[in-house]
Amino acid sequence: MLTISAPAQAHFMHILQQQGIADLGIRLSALNPGTAKADCRLEFCEPADLLGDEWSVECQGFTLFVAADSTRWLDGAELDLEQAAGGERLRIKAPQLKGQVPGAEASVIERVRYLLETEISPMLASHGGRVTLEEIDADGRVTLRFGGGCHGCGMVDVTLREGIEKTLKAKIPEITGVRDATDHASGSAPYLKR
Repeated sequence: MLTISAPAQAHFMHILQQQGIADLGIRLSALNPGTAKADCRLEFCEPADLLGDEWSVECQGFTLFVAADSTRWLDGAELDLEQAAGGERLRIKAPQLKGQVPGAEASVIERVRYLLETEISPMLASHGGRVTLEEIDADGRVTLRFGGGCHGCGMVDVTLREGIEKTLKAKIPEITGVRDATDHASGSAPYLKR
């Protein structure tokens, strides 16, 4: 089940009252669940907006609806209001939102993809880059292809050896090496020119 702190409920109630619409509620849904891009969406919803299959969480003076296709990802989530530098900030803690960490019984491909999506890609995205898995051979060598700001970047070799390869080898013992299949000479917008 989902929990909403009393301060968060009071915050939502205040916002809903400002709208001046009877029976207005709040809907919570998961965006891109099970991936590194997973996020939550909060939006106003009137009774006519509801599909009828939502979870409903009764709060102080309003109802929070959770989209049916999001319940799996938001089960156990916590909504709270916390103090931040600029005032109050709503915090949603949803431990299942990005999916479960693959266990040791998962395939090497599943474990590599998970690390690429949850740890490596977010760091590369901060520079406009991305990486995709091309293959893993029988000897445990991973082949990757870079795009965006990493395509043609002068630091991609360092990123590959000191960041990606070290991370994959440390967390997945079956990995013996990592290689880059990207033609970096054709990169059109590298983060750092070679």
